[in-house]
Amino acid sequence: MTSLKELIAQKEALEHEIERTRQKDRTDAISKIRELMDEYGLTTTDLAARKSVKPRGGKGRKVAAKYRNAATGETWSGRGLQPKWLNAALAGGRKLTDFAV
Repeated sequence: MTSLKELIAQKEALEHEIERTRQKDRTDAISKIRELMDEYGLTTTDLAARKSVKPRGGKGRKVAAKYRNAATGETWSGRGLQPKWLNAALAGGRKLTDFAV
């Protein structure tokens, strides 16, 4: 059976080997990156530049009203659940096109 001292020594040797391998892999990666930069004529400025990303539709954006209740002025964009006033009017026989803006 191995002693505690031997296990600790093995652990330290493994940690040393891990660090040495990590440094070698890092050096290799930097070398590959430099080769690619030279090949494509890139600079560090090119790497730092961010391309503009078009915002996706989502929460927080206001949408124009598509339907309006002429009696109360309430509106609905046509997204999400229909409001109660519109459901009641549709149940009463009116058409959705009657409320179109």
